[in-house]
Amino acid sequence: MLAGFVVIAGLILAQPANAQSEAPKDTLKRVEQQLQTGKQRQQQLERQSQALQTELDDLRGRLIALADQARGQEQTLDQLEESLAALEAEERDRSAGLDAERQQIATLLAALQRLARIPPEAALARPESPVDTLRSALLLRDAVPALKARADALAQALTALADTRGKLVDQRAKALAARVSLSEKQDEMNRLIARREELSRQTEEERVQVGQRMADLSGQATDLRQLMERIEAERRAAIEAAARREAERREAERKEAARREAEKREAERRLAAQKEAERKAAERKLAELRAAEQKVAEEKAAEEKRAKDEAAREAARERELAAKSPDGPPAVAGMVLPAAGKLTTRFGEADRFGATSRGVTVQTRPGAAVVAPRGGTIVFAGPFKGYGLILIVEHGNGYHSLIAGLGRIDTAVGRKVASGEPLAVMPSDGNPDLYFELRRNGQPINPQRGFGAPEGKGQG
Repeated sequence: MLAGFVVIAGLILAQPANAQSEAPKDTLKRVEQQLQTGKQRQQQLERQSQALQTELDDLRGRLIALADQARGQEQTLDQLEESLAALEAEERDRSAGLDAERQQIATLLAALQRLARIPPEAALARPESPVDTLRSALLLRDAVPALKARADALAQALTALADTRGKLVDQRAKALAARVSLSEKQDEMNRLIARREELSRQTEEERVQVGQRMADLSGQATDLRQLMERIEAERRAAIEAAARREAERREAERKEAARREAEKREAERRLAAQKEAERKAAERKLAELRAAEQKVAEEKAAEEKRAKDEAAREAARERELAAKSPDGPPAVAGMVLPAAGKLTTRFGEADRFGATSRGVTVQTRPGAAVVAPRGGTIVFAGPFKGYGLILIVEHGNGYHSLIAGLGRIDTAVGRKVASGEPLAVMPSDGNPDLYFELRRNGQPINPQRGFGAPEGKGQG
């Protein structure tokens, strides 16, 4: 590096006097003018950025409102589909019962018609005995009122079937309208999300370019002013460094010789004590291992019992809350769940693989919106091992949310989000499962207890 500065200095001194005094001065003046222009442009970009941030905040509020509306539409659609399934089952049952009743009545009517066509004289001439003929007549006479009653009941059942089919048509129309409304809400959310991403990127590239240009110009101005000073400083530093390295080399050789001698003596001493220490350590580790295994077994049994008891208490408390407000939003302990749906696995229960769940699993609708359970900052967004697409949100005070099972992510690392703000959507096919885990200081805690849950409830 010193040789390079010497070459540069020689070239400068070899130029004419005018070139040495005028060219660097003009270059420095031009660089300073460009620096001033860059600062003005940077201030203008800052003002634009503030205006865009205001619009971005407004978009975030609209997104949160749309997400709440979409979640309500999803719950309404779930209720309509359940009612529709019940009506369809009722229609099938009524139709099957009516078919069987209609067949029995038709058989009895045919028998009565055949009897009515036989004259009394012909009935007396039949090969059966008069007692059998009289018994048949009495039976058919008694069957006429019962037949009329069954015919009346059949007419009422037909009326009820028509009413059920009318309700079925109404419910199907309502379900179709709910699906169309939900699709419109989702399309509007996607448009707002695209607009949010466009505003976030609108001025970022130009700000980066202006900042890089100003950094380059500042470096040029510093080089022009301090070139000769740096050449001289490098020369003095090289001489001092060479002397210092020589002194350090001699001291290092002396210390190395002393160190080797000390190491030799220490090795001889340690070798004598090593075998005895290893024997004692082996005995101690064996005793510690046995005690640790017993302690781990006891702690595991106690933890499993505590987790089951906690899961039972939380399930009871959740049923009590659901009974008090069955139509409320999907939230627990004041915290919004990431998606609307059916809670299939609670904290501490056995999941579908037989392991103890360290979070909760929610079965959602295809393409359901996923929102932030609480305000925070995105620290991870993307695929991870066997979890698929996941999101990790940092909330402060040691809390982190882990959301897995996503179909698409609509946010980025480093972005600040508000509670209820849309972050992603679920897969668009089947009955997708959303896995939600809440951690504090790295340990899983029960999400159903909210952000006020005490520490020490996790399981690793």
